Amino acid sequence: MQNHNASPLNDFIEYPPAEMLARSKQFYIDIKRRHSIRQFSDRNVDKAIIENCLKAAGTAPNGANHQPWHFAAIHSPEIKKQVREQAEAHERGFYEGRAGEEWLGALKPLGTDANKPYLEHAPWLIAIFSQKNKESEAGQKQNNYYVHESVGIATGFLINALHHSGLVTLTHTPKPMSFLSKICKRPDNERPYMLLIVGYPASSATVPHHASTKKSLDEIASFL
Repeated sequence: MQNHNASPLNDFIEYPPAEMLARSKQFYIDIKRRHSIRQFSDRNVDKAIIENCLKAAGTAPNGANHQPWHFAAIHSPEIKKQVREQAEAHERGFYEGRAGEEWLGALKPLGTDANKPYLEHAPWLIAIFSQKNKESEAGQKQNNYYVHESVGIATGFLINALHHSGLVTLTHTPKPMSFLSKICKRPDNERPYMLLIVGYPASSATVPHHASTKKSLDEIASFL
């Protein structure tokens, strides 16, 4: 490696092999309980919980450590209403023909449609933005690198952190999502990446059978 400023790795914890195996199994058991939920309770979620989960997302690996993301955490009923109105308007066009029969057929087992009441009902929405460039201290624009990959990893960290905290989530990607930039007042160097719905599940919450079917290890992995 080239010479660079660095500090010793002093926070790595090495576990005995038996404990490593147990921890890996337990994590799989825990993460299997994560489901995409479309029926949310309106119970409040403490802002401090959301803040901790966002800080966890901010530790994700990313290109050149530019951290090319922004998370707009929306709690305001008025802003959530705006998001719902805009999202449903785009979704109606999607379900009324823009998606095509094949895509709509793939979605049918999940029971989704253009109505998104959870966008107002859930206590928090987190609009995730990617940043294609940044401004240096001298005021010059600098490119960010591996932006899509970096923001995707950070989003995964965030979903995992929220699940670990005892909350449920739903990923939502209305097309187009440019309305989020305007509603959240984000600058031109940012693009909406995803909308995450966050809260407690409603007592009537369900999980589609189709979503519970996961590919086997042999189907998703190979060992060479």
